[in-house]
Amino acid sequence: MDTGERFDLVTRNTAEVVEDDELETLLGEGSPSAYIGYAPTGEMHIGHFTTMRKLADFISAGLDVTVLIADLHAHLDDNKSPFDLLEARSAYYEATIEAMIDAAGADASEIEFVRGSDFELDEEYTLELLRMAADTTISRAQRAGSEVVRESDSPKLGGLLYPLMQTLDVDALDADIAYGGIDQRGIYMLSREILPDHGGEAPVCLFAPLLSGLSGGKMSASDAASKVNLTDDEDAVVEKLEGAYCPAGEREDNGVLEYLEYLVFPILDERGETFVIERPGEYGGNVTYESYDALEADFLDGDLHPADLKPAAGAYISEVIAPIRDRLAGQEDLLAEAYPETYD
Repeated sequence: MDTGERFDLVTRNTAEVVEDDELETLLGEGSPSAYIGYAPTGEMHIGHFTTMRKLADFISAGLDVTVLIADLHAHLDDNKSPFDLLEARSAYYEATIEAMIDAAGADASEIEFVRGSDFELDEEYTLELLRMAADTTISRAQRAGSEVVRESDSPKLGGLLYPLMQTLDVDALDADIAYGGIDQRGIYMLSREILPDHGGEAPVCLFAPLLSGLSGGKMSASDAASKVNLTDDEDAVVEKLEGAYCPAGEREDNGVLEYLEYLVFPILDERGETFVIERPGEYGGNVTYESYDALEADFLDGDLHPADLKPAAGAYISEVIAPIRDRLAGQEDLLAEAYPETYD
């Protein structure tokens, strides 16, 4: 695989790359390292899977991949994870991410897992954090974390340290590439700005798109109808998709199309499989799609109706998450220990 092919694989299905030429240089020089961090807060859902699936591309392109389980960040962000639950939630996140990577067609054993508490309490890290805090204004830190850290009229100090620690994580993990959702952009632009002044190098940044919720607009962790949980059975998945916001001929805020574009079709492509929609003969009969672009074109032109698309999407999404669902079904204790208020 030449540099151009690796570049296309690494950047496909991303929202933004900062910067293209820097990434091309890294890929041309050898095997760069990439990392993504996840703060173990609420239960993981299909939105996480679309982001995690990208790691399969990184592995195929020859990148060294690290997943940071950012346990201390989860506590610093307005105590989204109580301190006494950090270990249990970290264990649940690691097991679930491994299941997602395997379900995406990659080998989770090729990924290194690290916890923030393994290195963020070291003396050198702490000293650099204090130096960085001395150089960074409150408004700059708030602006960087505004899309990630919970905001309030009376912000806690932990939320201000969060973006500085995420910046230092890039250097501590020796990451050439920082990968995350587009909501992380403010933090990583801060990293590119200030990290060179604190002994590190500005990372190349890759951002994943944030998917729309099934009920329209932004996906909400508190709205069960807006997302597919990784533990949802097939009936639940199909029911959510059939009730999803999917107006005929419209692309904007259409979570059904986004799930297909960023999750289902990339996995079908890995398997060499097609997407088949079953429908009565009077409505054109069954139709097979080898690419997402062809499906979207038919949908936007009115040749594919939401009533035909949504049940098929539900069935395929359920099939894609089935290996994760099955893995978690055999580890009920993980969820019970991580979220005792839900599973007790």
